[in-house]
Amino acid sequence: MLDSETRGLFASIGIVKGQPFAPDTRMRRILTDAVAIANATARSIVWYPRVEGTMHGIEVFPGQDSAWIMGWVDKNVFFDGPDGQTMNSDARVMFHYLYTAVTPAMAVTRPGLGSDYAIAFVDADKQPMEGEDTYRLRIPADPPAKDFWAVTLYDAQTRSQLQTDQPFPTIGSQTEGVRLEDDGSCLLYFGPEAPAGYENNWLRTVPGKTWFAELRLYGPLEPWIEKTWRPGEIERVGR
Repeated sequence: MLDSETRGLFASIGIVKGQPFAPDTRMRRILTDAVAIANATARSIVWYPRVEGTMHGIEVFPGQDSAWIMGWVDKNVFFDGPDGQTMNSDARVMFHYLYTAVTPAMAVTRPGLGSDYAIAFVDADKQPMEGEDTYRLRIPADPPAKDFWAVTLYDAQTRSQLQTDQPFPTIGSQTEGVRLEDDGSCLLYFGPEAPAGYENNWLRTVPGKTWFAELRLYGPLEPWIEKTWRPGEIERVGR
């Protein structure tokens, strides 16, 4: 599964098929530093993408100053350029630093079929979401999902689902007892404590832990695909 160039890079630090990997003290220091640098680089690319052409290619709502982005640039799950030969390494990092598997089916949006995604790594003020603060997200009336929609919170450090005393860090149209406003919209809250009256519309966050959110629509419909319906931004409303 690895080409000769990649195998050569691995071999240069002592990773060779069939041989034990036993880095000496010097190499351990080098690898420890490399992991820290790579981790910081990946976080910079993901949280604040600024490479030419990258930000435009991941905006869910281009030109609307929205924090919602896609998981892949231009919905290209192969991460290659227009010529099909040039790898967009930043685009690949933006996806695989956070997620594991990818399939072309995830990036083909067809009305009423499959699923589509929007991710918010920062709030309405373009700041990372802090676990000690309280945030609000407005889901307008009639979310365009034939099957269901859901918002899930992730731990910004582990990139796995946020672990709290709630069974699942997910809330959406299938959540029992979720409250709707008079206009049919749904206000979701994220924070250490639930606002009064919105206990069923709330996901707990952990002080000291940053997090990010993903909106999933299963069976997305035309208003989502055509961008005539859009979720609100995640707004900090208190601490």
